[in-house]
Amino acid sequence: MKRLHSLTLLGLKATHCQAIKLGSTADLYTANNLITSYTKCTELTFAHQLFDEMPHRDTVSWNAIISAYANSGHLGATWKLLCAMRRSTLAFGSHTFASILKGVARAREFQLGQQLHSVMLKMGLSENVFSGSALLDMYAKCGRVDDAYVVFRSMPARNYVSWNALVAGYSRVGDCDMAFWVLRCMEFEGVEIDDGTVSPLLTLLDGIEFYRLAMQLHCKIVKHGLELFNTVCNATITAYSECCSLQDAERVFDGAVACRDVVTWNSMLGAYLMHEKEDLAFKVFIDMQNFGFEPDAYTYTGIVSACSVQEHKSCGKYLHGLVIKRGLQDSVPVSNALIAMYIRFNDRCMENALRIFFSMDLKDCCTWNSILAGYVQVGLSEDALRLYLQMRSLVIEIDHYTFSAVIRSCSDLATLQLGQQVHVLALKVGFDTNNYVGSSLIFMYSKCGIIEDARKSFEATSKDNAIVWNSIIFGYAQHGQGNIALDLFYLMRERKVKPDHITFVAVLTACSHNGLVEEGCNFIESMESDFGIPPRKEHYACAIDLYGRAGHLEKAKALFETMPFEPDAMVLKTLLGACRFCGDIELASQVAKTLLELEPGEHCTYVILSEMYERFKMWDEKASVTRMMRERGVKKVPGWSWIEVKNKVHAFNAEDHSHPQCEEIYTLLQQLNEGIKLFDNFVNPMLLLQCLHNLDGYDDQKFL
Repeated sequence: MKRLHSLTLLGLKATHCQAIKLGSTADLYTANNLITSYTKCTELTFAHQLFDEMPHRDTVSWNAIISAYANSGHLGATWKLLCAMRRSTLAFGSHTFASILKGVARAREFQLGQQLHSVMLKMGLSENVFSGSALLDMYAKCGRVDDAYVVFRSMPARNYVSWNALVAGYSRVGDCDMAFWVLRCMEFEGVEIDDGTVSPLLTLLDGIEFYRLAMQLHCKIVKHGLELFNTVCNATITAYSECCSLQDAERVFDGAVACRDVVTWNSMLGAYLMHEKEDLAFKVFIDMQNFGFEPDAYTYTGIVSACSVQEHKSCGKYLHGLVIKRGLQDSVPVSNALIAMYIRFNDRCMENALRIFFSMDLKDCCTWNSILAGYVQVGLSEDALRLYLQMRSLVIEIDHYTFSAVIRSCSDLATLQLGQQVHVLALKVGFDTNNYVGSSLIFMYSKCGIIEDARKSFEATSKDNAIVWNSIIFGYAQHGQGNIALDLFYLMRERKVKPDHITFVAVLTACSHNGLVEEGCNFIESMESDFGIPPRKEHYACAIDLYGRAGHLEKAKALFETMPFEPDAMVLKTLLGACRFCGDIELASQVAKTLLELEPGEHCTYVILSEMYERFKMWDEKASVTRMMRERGVKKVPGWSWIEVKNKVHAFNAEDHSHPQCEEIYTLLQQLNEGIKLFDNFVNPMLLLQCLHNLDGYDDQKFL
């Protein structure tokens, strides 16, 4: 492309030289053509130089140079040229304003668009169909669709461009009813619809409830012979996919052999990924290359995300190598996808993600947020907070995803005061009501033991999304208030907020932690029939935990054996926990054996099994587990606890002596242990307090 551009520019300069030799640059027609040609080659400097050298200029000359600056985004220079044209006494035409308004619409400069509108009104050009359509399009693209409709109503004559601009405007703001109403009016007026009409409408059909409407619109597309337009075909594939009809999306794709482009292949690849058909997505990726289509940055961004699935992890590094080979490692979206892929792999791949991050010359907000989320995911919350401070010092754009990740870091560190400070900052910039930020705030306050503030954060959100409902239900479940958690779920249904699979994890957790066995069983049985959500592995894990905590190990085992898929480590760990709770050493040994084959380096399984053998005085088996840990190099990860005092976090682990106040802490701990022993020796603790009270000079409150 660059070489072709260079040859075109070289030929243009030769033509310009020839015109100078012949003295024909003074001819308006020749000079205007040269200006237009220079602008098409994006050579504004040469175009403006020639424009300045022209002894005489007409409206076409001014329109050409104004259009060049408007299309290149130099709106300040465009406005100056417009004012200069006005001073030259040449009359503005509809083409003058149309070209400027296109640039304004592209840059979303609403205020400049309003100024142009006022000039057009003074000159009576707003009713012209050409400039009026451009004005309507400007308002629509700036998100002022109501103003666009006012302009549309005031136009005495309208063409298909005017109608399409209004349809696209309503589609862009997600107003499905108005967009389709405009389509009906358009057909009633006898205006022929085209690809520019139906493509924006298809983007509105993004849920199973729109499936019938998608079919009707597709019929209309076929009726008008628009199905082979690239934009229409691609949008139809995406619409069917988002309406949960992958089969129809495949049918459209298979019928579009003659008009496929890279976007068509990307649309089908995206459809498979949306429906978690990673194998078919990889097939599309290979097929498009066999058919001679070169994957672009969007293709790689999509296919890299498919490697996050367990079965395709091995392909991730191969794709990374292919990205480097094709020279796409400098593409920010592709690098972001690679970072996200490595973060999802496991904790050990965080290093690879960081290597990509530090190698990137250009980073966007998504890049920083991905690394921030990665730090939180692998438990490096302090590093996450340091990165956040770096983002602020570098004046990186901070959005709701940033705040969500930072608040999660505060939750993991239980740094309530710091979390409250971030909450204040979120309030200041207006992100506190955002669903993601609200969800993180609910989680933080719940984890810090302040369920009341978690509820306040929940009430501050719009409550129109399952995300915040899930968080508050989880919060009450973890606080042992299962009945309130279930009441919130029923309220969620009353408000017609659609639950997702995470909602049922939260609800089942509430049932499990509060011994609500019957309710939990009802939820498991009604998930698919009443809500269209088939139980996943995590739901079975919750149900097994529910039975285990209630002492119904046989039911937990029966449920485990009837699962419609192979159990993963999470489900096995839950069953092992149920065995420990119910004291079934035989089943625990079987489950642990399978777990150790799946995750030989996971210390939890060894620890639980060793503790159970100790409880049942099976010393040889306990010694065998200890020996196995030693041979495999597995060490028990020590538990940490921390407390925040006067804005400083103090961290401790078992038998830790690193704290500067270590001696005082252990002295007090010894006194507390002695006090506990003293209490244990007395049947009646109140009798002990009375004895202590009778001692001269003893402060029983201080002792307590």
